Amino acid sequence: MKENNHKERNMSVPIENHKTAAWANIENVKKNSRVPLPSVFEVENAKEWVDTNEK
Repeated sequence: MKENNHKERNMSVPIENHKTAAWANIENVKKNSRVPLPSVFEVENAKEWVDTNEK
């Protein structure tokens, strides 16, 4: 069981940073499906980030 201590301690550490995600700044929400719609500015920022960070 000692070999799993590292994994158990780090399970609470988030892997992804969602502060800069396109859906972080929600402009509207669809009526029926309640899907969040980000602002145009956030969508453009997300596309720019993806384009510059291609591998």
